[in-house]
Amino acid sequence: MSRHDDTVRLRHMLDHAREAIEMASGRNRGDLDKDRMLNLALVRLIEIIGEAASCVSEHERVAWQEIPWAQIIGTRHRIIHGYDVINLDILWAVIQSDLPPLIDQLERILGE
Repeated sequence: MSRHDDTVRLRHMLDHAREAIEMASGRNRGDLDKDRMLNLALVRLIEIIGEAASCVSEHERVAWQEIPWAQIIGTRHRIIHGYDVINLDILWAVIQSDLPPLIDQLERILGE
């Protein structure tokens, strides 16, 4: 995989993390139970972030060790393979607590 491909994947991660934060803005955890479209959209965005992370080359993952690659990819795997038992408390915590620092890290990597 070329550096260009890695940059595209990092950009996908950043764009989808920003979108998840924006979608969750002004919402609360209970909205995930009441709003099925919000629930599905946020789950999908987290899946995409994890899939993009899994496509970043090992070389780049080693270079940017401050990003919790294994946890991001593992979350994607848990969502995909455990689609019927998604813990919405964890999903909400990921969006509220884990995505903001990830966005900061990706912006630094991408020079934004």
